[in-house]
Amino acid sequence: MSTTTAGLTSRDRTHTLFAQTMQYVATTTALFAAGAYLGRNLHGGVGIIAFIAAFGTLIGMQFAIRRSVGLAVVLLSAFGLLMGLAIAPTLAFYAAADPTALWQAGGATALFVAGFGAAGYATRRDLTAIARIASWALIALILFGIVLIFVQIPGGALIYSILGLVIFAGLVAFDFQRLRVSTDLASAPLLAASIFLDILNVFLLFLQLFSRSSDS
Repeated sequence: MSTTTAGLTSRDRTHTLFAQTMQYVATTTALFAAGAYLGRNLHGGVGIIAFIAAFGTLIGMQFAIRRSVGLAVVLLSAFGLLMGLAIAPTLAFYAAADPTALWQAGGATALFVAGFGAAGYATRRDLTAIARIASWALIALILFGIVLIFVQIPGGALIYSILGLVIFAGLVAFDFQRLRVSTDLASAPLLAASIFLDILNVFLLFLQLFSRSSDS
């Protein structure tokens, strides 16, 4: 096989990976929406159970992908549905209290992911270091969120949301760069799960911001 042919084959595989991954993301998002609708009247305790089960399926995907891509896709679908059930009480609360914030957060999330995703996909700079920093920063943000539960910090929720968006800007760009540099089609379900989590977290962060702005 010539170098040119090999290059074309690699590029085709990259394009196929992108299309396959985004199809999985769309399906997972649709199942999330279905779960959120079905669980709109669930109590918070059921949501917690669904949340734990969702991350159980996410861990299961790490092992399933080695044996069967099909099984990994099934677990990814279950993950989306369970996350919808888990987040349903939160979304139902916002829908009743401030439905406009939901639409604003959805639109802002679409623009955010499209912008930083395109930047990550297009850049030739290796974003691995940025992703590593963002991952550690995310852990610090989670700890900061725990502190906010017990300690009243002026503007703490606003700081949390803004810092979270900065962190996920880096993670979104990195995940989309992985779509460009990878040619492993079997990695599509795991990449889709990562991008879906990026989207979900960005949406929830924007939801906090827009609901606060409407309260002020």
